[in-house]
Amino acid sequence: MLPVQPLPGYRRPVRHRRLTRKQLRRMEGASLWLALLMLLFVQPLFVEASEQQVAHGSGQFHFLHGQERQAAPVLTTDYQVTVTGLLAETRLRQRFGNDSDQWQEGVYTFPLPENASVHAMTMTAGERVIVGEIREREQAKREYEAAREQGRQAARVDQQRPNLFTTRLANIPPGESVTVELRFQQQILYDSGEFQLSLPTTLTPRYIPGHPEAAGQREWAGGWAMPTSEVADANRITPLQVGVNDVATGSHQATIAVELRTGVPVGRVDSASHDITEERNGNTIIVTPSAQAIAMDRDFRLTWRPERGREPTAAVFHEQWQGEDYVMAMLVPGEQDQESLTRELVLVIDTSGSMAGDSIRQAREALLAALDTLAPGDAFNVIQFSSQTRRLFPTSVSATADNLGRARRYIRGLAANGGTEMAPAIQAALNGGDLSPGTDLRQVVFVTDGAVGNEQALFSQIHRQLGTSRLFTVAIGSAPNRHFMRQAARFGRGTYTAIGDLSEVATRLATLFRKMQSPALTDIRVSWPDGFDAGTQVPDRVGDLYLGEPMVLVARGAKPNGELVVSGALPGDRSWQRSLALGQAAPGEGGHRLWARGQVDRLLDQQRTGEPGTSIREPVLALALEHHLVTPFTSFVAIDSTPSRPVEDPLEPAAVPSLMPAGSAAQRIAYPQTATPAPLLMTAGLIGLMLAGVLAFIRRLWRV
Repeated sequence: MLPVQPLPGYRRPVRHRRLTRKQLRRMEGASLWLALLMLLFVQPLFVEASEQQVAHGSGQFHFLHGQERQAAPVLTTDYQVTVTGLLAETRLRQRFGNDSDQWQEGVYTFPLPENASVHAMTMTAGERVIVGEIREREQAKREYEAAREQGRQAARVDQQRPNLFTTRLANIPPGESVTVELRFQQQILYDSGEFQLSLPTTLTPRYIPGHPEAAGQREWAGGWAMPTSEVADANRITPLQVGVNDVATGSHQATIAVELRTGVPVGRVDSASHDITEERNGNTIIVTPSAQAIAMDRDFRLTWRPERGREPTAAVFHEQWQGEDYVMAMLVPGEQDQESLTRELVLVIDTSGSMAGDSIRQAREALLAALDTLAPGDAFNVIQFSSQTRRLFPTSVSATADNLGRARRYIRGLAANGGTEMAPAIQAALNGGDLSPGTDLRQVVFVTDGAVGNEQALFSQIHRQLGTSRLFTVAIGSAPNRHFMRQAARFGRGTYTAIGDLSEVATRLATLFRKMQSPALTDIRVSWPDGFDAGTQVPDRVGDLYLGEPMVLVARGAKPNGELVVSGALPGDRSWQRSLALGQAAPGEGGHRLWARGQVDRLLDQQRTGEPGTSIREPVLALALEHHLVTPFTSFVAIDSTPSRPVEDPLEPAAVPSLMPAGSAAQRIAYPQTATPAPLLMTAGLIGLMLAGVLAFIRRLWRV
């Protein structure tokens, strides 16, 4: 008999079978293991994500210690600045309040002006005032650590970069506060008839290139980055950064008062960063922010101009310190006749992630303004860099209407993302420094916030590859890395310009481009009277000067008499010479520190350009100890003689965060390697796959 064939479309009925007792036990066991996985892995990840990513509006920043959340110290600062002539003396007070119920060690990495000379420090704990002492850096570290372990209150101040310092405070009592007072000196910038003062309160997060190094025995520094092959101290220059709403009410606020003793009538005082009020009493002016306290999320910038016709063309100051004479002289070359010079202009723009927000908008406006200065016969190119470097044109092209139109469209479309790989961009821009055919000058304009950690390697690269180029840096953002920008321009024989917001783009760049189109004063020679050896002056070799730039010299051992003669060369083989009567010197203070800082910088320049660091350590150390200066080899340390913390009580580390710069697209940087919910999402996804597998297994058991 033939088998019966099923009709088309007929499906055999599915027969289900009952699960055995053994199979049910297996399913119960699998369910139990899944529940345990959820308990062991997912819950800690939720806790970690919630603790490390502080919610906006919480009003309190916390750091993690083990599995506990601890409140970070509350920070307030006060700046009292006195400007006399060309120097500013600042008293900076940092108050750290411990609102937790644990003894704390606070670590705070903060910026100072790029030319600051920190020369004094005190610590105030309760009614006790401890004066800091300058020490060799490793000795200061040993003394501080010994005091910390013994329960004594101590403070230490280290320099990480010329514009980046770290304060450490050991044994801050629960519910109490400790104040560290620093005194530092800086030279006032004078350019094109305008005096400029800048007080940084926060920093732009630095990009850290290189491969991570193996973890070793390192002092806890609170940084979010690990040391790399290119930035050995990355953990010391990457402080945690949070939004203004992430800190306790009243924390990260600054009060500022600037006293201007100009010696000449001042016509106008302005600030592009804050609203200000001023009180005048003769030639003395007191300037404060209109708000009683300001958020520490941007540089405080102040400018003032002498009354028209009272601009200084020369100034001399004399100081005697420890039996030595110090003479400081400033000379401003007068305006020269303009010459028509053809030039190759290479515009370089940073499009890395740190430039997102207001910074990239400022940068685009800066480049568009630069294109407007080009004349027929000039050549140009545009280079952008982030994680990669890209040229608009393979080589520089003529400044025709078509090429300029294409460049403007390209610039308007630029966006910020990626890392700050600056070295390839410098190489592409300098290109050996060879002039394009038919041009007289090769000028490179670098527009960036300078948010890099490998400054020394980049300085060395500029020194090697500059050739005949001139490098002009334009600092963008509310808290740029001014140390990098100023030093890069100095190594590049150009000038440095800072732009804080869009309203400044036109005026700042107009001044810059006027300089770039003006002939430079080169081959400058300085002759001091009475056969004085100019080898002890700083700078030891005067670089090129552009229109409106002053020349400032400080010499140790020079007497305030006779004439200082300065000569140089203008384009077209024209000579230039000026004389300055030293007998007109006014009394001054701080000249010895300015001289010592210049000598230290000269020695460090040798290290930046490739000379082994061991050859400069001893002379830098000697200068720093003599003049009480914080340097890479010296630190201030203050230690209370009386123990305050019982040694059996635990001491909790506390990283004091900085505020993210105003206008920055990022909101916080707090241990980014682990602060995102990526581990949570990956674990949840894995558990989801396991659940799907169990369900598939159950479904299969029910099928025939």
